[in-house]
Amino acid sequence: MSITMLAPTGVLLASGGGEGFEPPGPQDFWQPLIGSGTWAFTRPMLLWIISVVALSWWFIATTRKAAIVPGKGQFLTEMFYNTTRNGIARDMIGSKEFLKYVPFLFSLFAILLVNNLFGVIPPFQFPTISRIGFPIALTAIVYVIYHYIGIKKHGLRGYFGSFVPSGLPAWIVPMVLVLETFSFFVTRPLTLAMRIFGNMLAGHMLLLVFITGGEYMLLHGGIGLKVISVPTFLLAFIMTVFEALIEVVQAYIFTLLAASYIATSLADEH
Repeated sequence: MSITMLAPTGVLLASGGGEGFEPPGPQDFWQPLIGSGTWAFTRPMLLWIISVVALSWWFIATTRKAAIVPGKGQFLTEMFYNTTRNGIARDMIGSKEFLKYVPFLFSLFAILLVNNLFGVIPPFQFPTISRIGFPIALTAIVYVIYHYIGIKKHGLRGYFGSFVPSGLPAWIVPMVLVLETFSFFVTRPLTLAMRIFGNMLAGHMLLLVFITGGEYMLLHGGIGLKVISVPTFLLAFIMTVFEALIEVVQAYIFTLLAASYIATSLADEH
C-alpha cells in the first residue's frame, strides 16, 4: 500500500509518548486530484480511465494479428474470453441465446477485474470499486439491460406476470407478486452493488491498517513495537495475496450474477 497516499496520524501511542497512530477510515478513500466537492476529479476516476485505456490497448494489440497458433498475449486474451463465454454466459444463459450477451459480460468482467486488482498492483494500490459510485453505475447498467430484455421478450404485462409461478392458489398470488417485484427492482440491484463495494472497501481498509500500522510501529515505536512490526508486515503480505484472490472472485461473482439475471429475464417462468 502506498503509505504516502494515506499517511496515518493518531491512536496507537508509541512507547516514547508523543503523537499516535490513527487507523485509516472511509474518508481516506476520497482522494481529489483536481477541484473539490461534488465535481472534483478524483484518483479513482483517473484509475478508471487508465483501466479503460489499458484494456483497449491490450485487446487490440493481442487480437489485431490473431493467429491459429496464438502467442502469449493472444492466448491470455482467448483464455479470459473463453472463461467468460463458456464458464459464465453459456452456463448461466443457455446455449441458444447466450452469444449476443457475451460482449457485454466480457467487458463487464474485464473492467471489474482490472479495477479490483488495482488495489494490490503498484503504483495504483487503490481498488476503484471501493468508491460506491462505480458499483452503482455498473449495477444500473445491468439493471436496465435485464429489465429491457425481459420486457422486450414477454411484454410489460407478461414480464410482471412471469414473476408468479403457475399453479399457485389465487389468494397467495398478490403476495408473491409484491415480493418478486421488490426482489427484481430493489433487492437485486442493491445487493449486487453493495456486495462488491463492501468487499473492496473492507479488504483494502484492513490492508491499510496492517501496513500503515506496521510502518508506524517500525519508525516511531519503542523496541517492543519495532519487534511486533515484523509479523505485522508478514501478515500484511499474506492478506495482500488473499485480497487479490477476493478481488478476482468478486469480479467473477458480479458478472455471474449479471448473467443469471439476464437468464431469468429470458426464461418463460422465473
